[in-house]
Amino acid sequence: MYDNDEKTTDQTWLGTPLLDMYKGQVPWCFSTTLISPSKYHHILYEFPASLKEPPQPHYNSHPKHWEDDYVRMPYSPHSLFLVKENEEEIVKPRWEIITEALSRPINSVNELEKAISCYNNKLPKFSALHHFFHEVLEEDEAQHFFTHLLPKIIQLALRLPEFVPGSIPLLKKNHSKSVSFSQLQVASLLANAFLCTFIWRKEMAGTYPGINFIKLFTADERISRQNCVSEKLKCILHYFRRVTAKNPVGVITFERKYVPKSYMPRWDTLDNNLGNTRIHITSSGTIEEGLGLLQVDFANKFVGGGVLGYGCVQEEIRFVICPELIISRLFTEELGDGEALVITGVERYSNYSGYSDSFKWNGNVNDETPFDEYGRRKTTVAVIDATRFTKSKDQFHCSTILRELNKAYVGFSSKEKQNLSPVATGNWGCGAFKGDPKLKSIIQLMACSASGRDLVYYSFGDTELRDDFYKIHLFLANNKILICQLWRYLCRFCTANLSQDKLYCFIQQCHFDMKSQPTLKQFLCFNTQKRKTEVNMPSSSTNDQELKNKKNTPNSKGIKTSEICNINYSQSKQSGKNTSPKKYPALPISVEQKSTKKSPINSDEVIQIIDMIDGSKSVSKESSSEELTLLTEIDRIKKVDQSSFSNEPKKESIEIGMEEDVVEEPAKPLSFIEDKKRKITDYFSKMTNHVNSYL
Repeated sequence: MYDNDEKTTDQTWLGTPLLDMYKGQVPWCFSTTLISPSKYHHILYEFPASLKEPPQPHYNSHPKHWEDDYVRMPYSPHSLFLVKENEEEIVKPRWEIITEALSRPINSVNELEKAISCYNNKLPKFSALHHFFHEVLEEDEAQHFFTHLLPKIIQLALRLPEFVPGSIPLLKKNHSKSVSFSQLQVASLLANAFLCTFIWRKEMAGTYPGINFIKLFTADERISRQNCVSEKLKCILHYFRRVTAKNPVGVITFERKYVPKSYMPRWDTLDNNLGNTRIHITSSGTIEEGLGLLQVDFANKFVGGGVLGYGCVQEEIRFVICPELIISRLFTEELGDGEALVITGVERYSNYSGYSDSFKWNGNVNDETPFDEYGRRKTTVAVIDATRFTKSKDQFHCSTILRELNKAYVGFSSKEKQNLSPVATGNWGCGAFKGDPKLKSIIQLMACSASGRDLVYYSFGDTELRDDFYKIHLFLANNKILICQLWRYLCRFCTANLSQDKLYCFIQQCHFDMKSQPTLKQFLCFNTQKRKTEVNMPSSSTNDQELKNKKNTPNSKGIKTSEICNINYSQSKQSGKNTSPKKYPALPISVEQKSTKKSPINSDEVIQIIDMIDGSKSVSKESSSEELTLLTEIDRIKKVDQSSFSNEPKKESIEIGMEEDVVEEPAKPLSFIEDKKRKITDYFSKMTNHVNSYL
């Protein structure tokens, strides 16, 4: 669904129309990621898939159903369980116990709870499940579940060895890896999760979110969340009703992306023009309505967050209306700072209304999203977790901004470089995580620009944010502000001691201040072109009449540095020498008498140092044997200077005063830099004092 180009009085969006975002075509015209079997992409079905029927499962010659780097399957012969028979404890294969327990007739929630406890130790009471069947569902609905739907779920679960005979790799931290399933395989895995058949591994409990539905069945202690837990159960049961009535034929890919710090963008040097990134900002609609776009999941570092518990916000809602997303909890380790999970091919089964405590299941959805050439629906979800802040002001530190930028970039970037879909996102991490919407919108805009995507932003009814974000984007575009510039402005905001709502205003003011602020080279009047053409070398004459005229000049003390640089002194008639015009530097000049040798330090070297301070001089990679910095360059010049002075006889020099008829002591080359002071702050203070003494 996308907006028309015509603007109406009740228009809820600003920026580029969605029709233009889709390039005047259908929403699903963008490129898709490839599926290619490799050591980094495990495919659990016979490739390629045909869409006429569910893909056939792929059989491994040496399946790994009990290895450390793979999911431990419930039907593995290594999975054993201790049971009591005839008052004796014996060890039996766990899958045999599961099959036996679930094959008995189950006609009530008590019998279901008893069956699940046969192959699990010390289960808590399924109080939420009891509340759901006894107080939420009508009696005939509950009876229909136990007589018709539950047997189909059990059959789907017990066919797991047939549907998923292959090995499911764990998507571990700091590794990029993908795994692709058929939708039918995912359905069988989810049926086993619903019946709590997966093994609990102590060594994985702290880093993997868990897949069994035990927490959802017991989530009844918080009375305010009883209704939303029941509504989530409705979504889950509706999913099973759909997949057991007709086998799905599609394919789903789960890709864990990891980008090391050394491969992250240098945000302080990126010269992408932010105005080239088109944006569409709307105060209506939800992210899942962004058809064909890269849809962002505001995730927890444990994928799915509280979907199998009390949680019922953006991520949890997305996972229950598209339950195939839940299976990622089985094999995805918690996300690190430089990681994201991208899921392609999921289908939406349910409609809903409300949010959090007001969430309600609103019936069936027939997802008409077309399939790509690999059999996946053209729906892609980027799972990225924001930082949780206890104090909201902490998010404005450079380190935390950098973390969020890198996280968003990993989720938005793609191996494909052409025809990338826009990003559909919103107030990422701005709820319980206490993120600031204005900052997060700017961060996601920068990440979109760096990854070559446009941005579709859903403000979730916040019209003020919609208008403000649109205005700041216009400002960035009109002033051709680059990513590196905006990065500097964000870093300065932390030390500005301003309230969060002043961020956009601060960015504008900071940009104007930076434009009007001269560089150090300009401040010191090192304008090489003017010096070459407009300034003549002064005479060493001290003509009384000339000095008298200078003293009588009004406001002689208030002459600016730029005016001093352009003063032309007439040649003295007493000297009788014709000197050729030379450029006159801003700093005082020592005119050497009887000197035939040039000083080893000249103004060009000083200009070179100042260029390094201003950042306008870059060091070539060829000279990387020794890093060239400001201090090493000054040391080099000083060594040359000292050696030349030690080899030459002492020469008499006369200082030419700028504003007073006073002969001062000879100026030593680079005397404002002392040997014992090696701090860059000392350099700036000495430089400023040296210049101000002549103003």
